[in-house]
Amino acid sequence: MSSVAIIGGGISGLSTAYYLSQAGIPSTLFEARPRLGGVIQTECIQNCVIEGGPDSFLAAKPWAMDLIRELGLEGEVIGSNDHQRKTFIRRNGRMVEIPDGLQFLVPTKILPMAVSPLMSWPTKLRMALEWLRRRPAKSGHDRSVSEFVEEHYGREAVDYLAEPLLAGIYGGDPAKLSMRSVLPRFVELEKKYGSLTRGVLAERSAAREGSAAPLFRTLRDGLERLVSAVAQASARTDFIHKPVETIERTGAGFRLRIGGAWLEADQVVLACEAYQASRISAAVDARISELLGSIGYSSSMTVALAFDRSAVKQQMLGFGFLIPKRERGKLLGGTWVGNKFPNRVPDSLALLRCFLGGAGNDAVLAGSDDAVVGEVRQELRKILSITAEPLFSKVYRWPRSMAQYTVGHAERIRELEMRLESAPGMFVAGNGYHGIGVPDCIRMGKEAAERIANGIGMRDNSQLRQRS
Repeated sequence: MSSVAIIGGGISGLSTAYYLSQAGIPSTLFEARPRLGGVIQTECIQNCVIEGGPDSFLAAKPWAMDLIRELGLEGEVIGSNDHQRKTFIRRNGRMVEIPDGLQFLVPTKILPMAVSPLMSWPTKLRMALEWLRRRPAKSGHDRSVSEFVEEHYGREAVDYLAEPLLAGIYGGDPAKLSMRSVLPRFVELEKKYGSLTRGVLAERSAAREGSAAPLFRTLRDGLERLVSAVAQASARTDFIHKPVETIERTGAGFRLRIGGAWLEADQVVLACEAYQASRISAAVDARISELLGSIGYSSSMTVALAFDRSAVKQQMLGFGFLIPKRERGKLLGGTWVGNKFPNRVPDSLALLRCFLGGAGNDAVLAGSDDAVVGEVRQELRKILSITAEPLFSKVYRWPRSMAQYTVGHAERIRELEMRLESAPGMFVAGNGYHGIGVPDCIRMGKEAAERIANGIGMRDNSQLRQRS
């Protein structure tokens, strides 16, 4: 039976191990940290379910729910409280609700945008006239998010929509992020319709009627429940909590150095961060290592603060808020956990998850927990008038955890995948390639497992034919 080494114990590596186990293929998973799950980490403090990393996954992407069903966890799934799904953006020193009908950055309703103070009248007029846009889309080159959005809706839409929204998701700079890789749906709409607004409205009218699913889903006891269930169900996997130092080719496959010792493997799945994969794969193929190293990462930090609900009740508006770079200190935004999901926070408490970090702000992780909490509280006093003492706080640091899909990302990944074909038996999976969310990472882990299983099946069938 072929031996498979999986490097990285986040949800990508765990998904690879699970689907290999389902195919009857044993594997060994190496994780340098003492715990599995990567950035997925859940704690329960004073009956509050606190997510240190991602708190949910997009319901529209099926791979997370597919895995959850296979694991028998479907009964533990909860959806977001979309009836109170409002997000606020700080503008001119006050919180302004994102207008109804705005789909990410595309306005689909006239009146809410017209009366909103989020945009000036020149930008509102430009947004309205964008509906008439019919000029053929540029082809043949990637554009930054800033360039793309400014071309359609103007600079103000970049500063007060695209930048804060992407800072909360990617922790990235819209002047550097690739539109083709970050928001491919809008690139396709531009190609087809010219106007993004007209394209979104056409999509909506063509969509089938049906019951609206919640935008976000998660597990009742937190996403770490998924991590533990996947690990437990990966019956053919050995878990070793040691770092892989390097990988080299052998005549039959690969060998990995772990703690000074060498282990053999027929197949290797690089499911760690791309910069870590770059470091350990250099001896296998210099160009693969170089391409992996070209994928940038930013750091992030989550700070959870619990308050007596009565002390912050007036500030608990919608799902939360975002702070554009033009008005930002260190805080990117925050989420009121009890508003977003049911049964996460006792009725007597209010839990606010605050986000810091992002591109160019790695230094924010250096401060002590007390210093970080003090800075967050100072900003909350300014932007939300929250003066109450938190009942407890918790800080989660994620250095170099958020992959940056900068302009040209798709071309670099295409070359990487072609180059991997010259290193048969080596695969990649993770948030550095084709999507940063939990469903995308599960999909890539599953695809790596399927390619390994199919390759082994083809090899074994060939051997059977030769024997016969």
